[in-house]
Amino acid sequence: MTATITFQSENKQFHLSNESISYIFQLSEDGKLLQLYYGKKVPQNRDYSYLVEMHHRSMATFRKEGDLLYSLEHLKQEFPEYGATDFRHPAISLRQKNGSNLTDFVYKSHQIIDGKGSLKGLPATYVEDKQEAKTLLIKLEDKLTNVEVELSYTLFSELPVLARNAKVINNGEDTQFIEQLASLSLDLPDRDYDWLQLSGAWGRERYVKQRKLQQGIQSIESTRGISSSQQNPFVALKRENTDENQGEVIGATLVYSGNFLIQAEVDTWDVTRLQVGMNPFGFEWKLEAGETFTSPETLLVYSDAGLNGMSQSFHQLFNKRLIRGKWREQDRPVLINNWEATYFDFNEDKLVNIAEKAKSVGVDLFVLDDGWFGERNNDEAGLGDWYANKDRLPNGVGGLAKRIKSLGLKFGLWIEPEMVNKNSDLYRKHPEWILHTPDRVSNHGRNQFVLNYGNEEVVENIFQQISAIIDESQLDYIKWDMNRPLTNVFDVDLDKSQQGEVFHRYVLGVYSLYERLIERYPNILFESCSSGGARFDAGMLYYAPQTWTSDDSDAIERLKIQYGTSFLYPLSSMGAHVSITPNHQTNRVTPIETRGNVAYFGAFGYELDLNQLNSDELAVVKEQIKFYKKYQSIIHNGTFYRLRSPFEKDKNHATWMVVSNDQSTAIVGDYKMLNEVNRSYQRVQLKGLNPNAEYLINDMTYSGEELMNAGLITTDASSGQINAQNNRKETYDFDSRIWVLTQK
Repeated sequence: MTATITFQSENKQFHLSNESISYIFQLSEDGKLLQLYYGKKVPQNRDYSYLVEMHHRSMATFRKEGDLLYSLEHLKQEFPEYGATDFRHPAISLRQKNGSNLTDFVYKSHQIIDGKGSLKGLPATYVEDKQEAKTLLIKLEDKLTNVEVELSYTLFSELPVLARNAKVINNGEDTQFIEQLASLSLDLPDRDYDWLQLSGAWGRERYVKQRKLQQGIQSIESTRGISSSQQNPFVALKRENTDENQGEVIGATLVYSGNFLIQAEVDTWDVTRLQVGMNPFGFEWKLEAGETFTSPETLLVYSDAGLNGMSQSFHQLFNKRLIRGKWREQDRPVLINNWEATYFDFNEDKLVNIAEKAKSVGVDLFVLDDGWFGERNNDEAGLGDWYANKDRLPNGVGGLAKRIKSLGLKFGLWIEPEMVNKNSDLYRKHPEWILHTPDRVSNHGRNQFVLNYGNEEVVENIFQQISAIIDESQLDYIKWDMNRPLTNVFDVDLDKSQQGEVFHRYVLGVYSLYERLIERYPNILFESCSSGGARFDAGMLYYAPQTWTSDDSDAIERLKIQYGTSFLYPLSSMGAHVSITPNHQTNRVTPIETRGNVAYFGAFGYELDLNQLNSDELAVVKEQIKFYKKYQSIIHNGTFYRLRSPFEKDKNHATWMVVSNDQSTAIVGDYKMLNEVNRSYQRVQLKGLNPNAEYLINDMTYSGEELMNAGLITTDASSGQINAQNNRKETYDFDSRIWVLTQK
């Protein structure tokens, strides 16, 4: 497959296409970009001008005197502006010297290049060979201000993925203020879509929510300084009859970890304007003469193979061309984290005792969580002081690391480098380094305050502290936490004209610290965390290949969380652990088998003290680790299918599966929330198998065709009398099963 971008000079049309999709727009007579088509591939070298429809409509305003047809209000566009005959939300708002934000960006030039460029200081997808993508760069200019906008369109060759962003270049003499800049604006010809979003809160992140588009604006956003657990920066527009396996859907996400806005504006003629970008709320960027501002990247996916098809494209893209470095395709270590085992109540010997037991069952990596640093005896002190708490670790972190590594385990640490407690040496020395507004009370969250990562001195200080502890301990892994949203968003070192830049400068500072640490320590496995999943976004995956999916580690709760997360993010990115029971978030008691069966479908680990398990449970743990290590590569790199949703129908079951790329192996996970009485017989149609192959399941042979059409029998003992002798294993609340299919 190849990506093709053409420009037909006779009709001034751009056509971007590969084997899956086409994206077409053209220039108007006065240089505006008019959107013609986005969807399943259509023929190249055709004139699609007929898709521009113009009628005289009452109450419209028009571009040219004497012309009662050409109104931007009634045309689909690529880079719309407000106030010059279009009354919908714009892609850009630029406040000028005289206070006006009226602009008129028209075509200046374009360039078609092989491959894909990077975005300075921002995460973005990439290519390793120029043949993997083609990029169209279009320059627009506002002649009055001499400001240019460069729109970038990258089409990947092998995937139905279009990457978009915008760059504003101030070639004029006056300072300009960017008030809004969308990374993507796409006008669609109708509103016959269901809007699907991933919403929630701490402990129930990324629940699937759907509604029909209506005339007006529907949107999701974050104003918290992080992408947030409340709304994830992703939306899907699907046709009414589209389900997991068939039908059209458009998916969009922003590769960014701060405030965002995704909205669909449906006008009263049923045109849908989808816009994705940084949130204009609380944002303004001062652009001096000669300066450039770059928006984050938006990724757009089209699928005519349902929601699974959309997700699989995102998964493949993220796994291969967003995640970087050593851990992109390498099997991840099975880890054990001490947090729920000890909280702050630990010493060196207690930790080594946990690690010894972990080593005996096959764990690869021991992670020391909160409490190892400064005067961290509770959550009111120590953040900002990244050196050993000698009361707990008299030989320092390096001494503990040496003992852990002598067992044959890797060693990792938890950090929260963006935060500070007032009871810390760092705060006592530099109280001015927190985000705070002069003469106003600073708000805390979890007794902590946010360091101003827009300040290069702050980033440098934290970089030096973290580097010292990495060097001392020879760290293999870092869990980077961030446990509160931003408040008091003000920078005392910036002029009043730049206070709208603070949110974005903060995110850029976080990215810069990640980049510096990755460059110096390329072998470290970073896991992102934000009170669990409050900053689970594509931007973070560029730096940390996995994210702690949720602080809610209850297996039954995780079914919904991981199911929703999978709409966009690959299994390799989801930190998923077997934790203690009764569960510390729900107080639920769940079988250790089910806890493992859910956690397999992620980056696997444990969150408990294995010394507290009995011999039977330890035997289960050993088998779980063997299973995961055997099949991890398939789970992380295979094709994932959602089969039964915990959000739909009886909400008592969930089923999913992953198929190896060569279709020789498949793993099916089936889960039941509550046991049932005299349940009906159950079958689930599998997906992604080779229809002509024979598969072995529990010593029985089935064809791929019959498993996908007739289905896999998932009936359990609850379909009759559970205690009867019916050759079926008894079932319980919170039960689960795993099937492994191997091709004969």
